[in-house]
Amino acid sequence: MTAETLNVPSQQGAGRPPELAAPARPSPVRGLWARLARRCALVPLIVLAPLVAMAPTADHRFNVYQAGGLYRGNPLLIVPDSLHEVTTYLRLGNFRPLGRIVEKSLDLLAYLMTDLFGVPANVALRLVSFGSAIVLTLLAVLFTESLISRGRLRLTAPSTLSAVLPYAVAATFVAAGRTSTTVLFGGLYLLTTALVLGVGALVCRVVAVDRHRLGRARAVLAVLLGAGIAAFNELACLAVPLVVAAVLIRGRWVLALSWRRTLTGPGARAAALIVAGFLPVAGTVRQIIHGYCTVRSCYESSAVALTGATAEALPVRMLAWLPPLGWQQAVPNGPGRWLAGLLPALALGALAVLAWRTTKDLPLLSTVDRRQALGLSAAALVLLTLAATIAALSGEVQAVVAAGDWGRGWRDSGATAAGGMLVLLGLSFALVVRPAGRRRLVPGLLTLFVLAAAVTAAANRRFDDGIARSAAAELDNRIALEVTDFDTSAAGNLRRCALLDEALALSRAARSRTSVRRYPQVLDLVAERKAARPFCLPAATTSTTAPGLATAGR
Repeated sequence: MTAETLNVPSQQGAGRPPELAAPARPSPVRGLWARLARRCALVPLIVLAPLVAMAPTADHRFNVYQAGGLYRGNPLLIVPDSLHEVTTYLRLGNFRPLGRIVEKSLDLLAYLMTDLFGVPANVALRLVSFGSAIVLTLLAVLFTESLISRGRLRLTAPSTLSAVLPYAVAATFVAAGRTSTTVLFGGLYLLTTALVLGVGALVCRVVAVDRHRLGRARAVLAVLLGAGIAAFNELACLAVPLVVAAVLIRGRWVLALSWRRTLTGPGARAAALIVAGFLPVAGTVRQIIHGYCTVRSCYESSAVALTGATAEALPVRMLAWLPPLGWQQAVPNGPGRWLAGLLPALALGALAVLAWRTTKDLPLLSTVDRRQALGLSAAALVLLTLAATIAALSGEVQAVVAAGDWGRGWRDSGATAAGGMLVLLGLSFALVVRPAGRRRLVPGLLTLFVLAAAVTAAANRRFDDGIARSAAAELDNRIALEVTDFDTSAAGNLRRCALLDEALALSRAARSRTSVRRYPQVLDLVAERKAARPFCLPAATTSTTAPGLATAGR
C-alpha cells in the first residue's frame, strides 16, 4: 500500500444496499497521524524523565508559590495584574504582557498540581515544562507537514521526514547549563517556540486554497494576531518573518505557483495582515524602550548590544543547539561512566521500541521529494538564523560565547534546536536522491537520533545529579515538600523556621538581596493561602497566636 492509495476511498461494497454494505473501517491516515502524535508525546518524555525531580532554580524558587498565593482563588486576576506591570517592565527594557500572562498561568498550573494532587513544586514545574516540550514537538511536525504537503492534511498520510522528527527534536532537549530552556523557564519559552511554529503552520495551510476567503472577521483576527505577537515576548516575534518566508517558499517553491498567485493569494494576504498588526506595536514599544534605556541601565537579558561581539556570537548560536555541544555543558567532564548504567539502557530500549514501531509505518507514509525538502530547509534556516540573532544581540550571551561555552543553552534554545533539526533533516532528504540511498535514509536517521536521544537522557540524569548535590538545591526541594504537606504542628513549624533560616543564611552568603527579600515574602504568601498563618511562626507567639500548636505533638 502506498501513500497515494490511502487517499482513495474504498470501492468495496459499492452498489450494495445500505443494510448489506460492509461496515466502515477506521481511516488508515487517521491511524498514522494518531501514532505519530503519540510518539511526539512519548519520545520527549523518555528523554526528559531524568529531570523530573530537579530542584527549582533562579526565579522558579519563588514564582510558583507567588502565583499560588495570589491567584489560586481567582485566576482571572492574572490579566489585570500583568497589564498593570507594563509600565514597570518598559522602564526595565522589555514588553511582554501576554507572555507574562502565560508565564503566571503556567506557574499557577504547577501550584495547583501541588495543592490538589500533592505533587511537590519541583516535580510540578518539570511536568509543566515536559508538557511544553511535547507541544513544541507536535507543532514542529505540524509546521513541517503544513509547509511541504501538497494535499489536505487530514486526507494525506504524514511524511517519512516527520516520522523521524520527534526523535530528532527530543535529542536536543538536553540540560545544557542552568540557563537552558530545558532547565529554566522551559514552560514559557518552549511554548513560545511552539507558538511561532503554530502561526507558520496556520498560514501555510491557506497558501493555495482558492476557495478560502479572508473575510472581514478573519482579517481583523489576523491583525490582532500580529499585535499579540508583538506583545508576547521577543522570541515570539520570530513568527512574523517566518510566516512571510514560509508563504513565499511554500507557494513558489513547494507548490510551484506563479509569483502573481503566490503574492496575491490568501496566504500572502494573511501574512500581510499579521505584519500590519505587528509593526505599529513593535515599533512604538522599541522607541519607548530606547528612550528609557538611553538614560538608565536596563535589564541585562533584554538589552540589545550591537557590537563586534554580536558577529562572533551569531555563528556560535547557530550551532549551539547541536546535542554534542549540549552534552558537554550538562556533563563538563566529558564521556565517562554516566553513559553506562541502567537508565541509559532503559531509555535506549524504550526509544528503540518506538523506532521499530515507526519503521512499520514507513511503507504507508508520504514520500518527500527534493523541492519539498529544500523548501523546508530554507524556511527552517530563517527560523534558525533569526533565533540565533536574538541571542547574539544579548550582552549576556556574548559573554558566554567569549568564555568558550559554545553549547550553553539560553532562551533561544528551543527555537534554534527546532530550526536546526529541520534544516538538517531537510538537507538529508534533499541530498540523498538515489532510490537505494532513500530506502536506507530513514532507518539510518532513526538509528542516529535514537542513539542521540538516549545519550541526551543520560546527560540529563548526570546534570540532575550535579544539581542535587548542592546545598541550595537540597534546601529548595525540602521547602517544596514542606509546602506540599503543610504540617501545622509545633514540629512542622520548627522545621519550616529552620528551613527559612537556612535559606536566608545561604542567600546572605551569596549576597543575593533579592532572595533575602523574596524567600519570606512568597513563603508567607503561600502559607497564608494554605493554612491562614505565616510560613514560620515565631516561638514567642506560638502559644498565644496559634493555640493548637501548643498541644500538637504532645
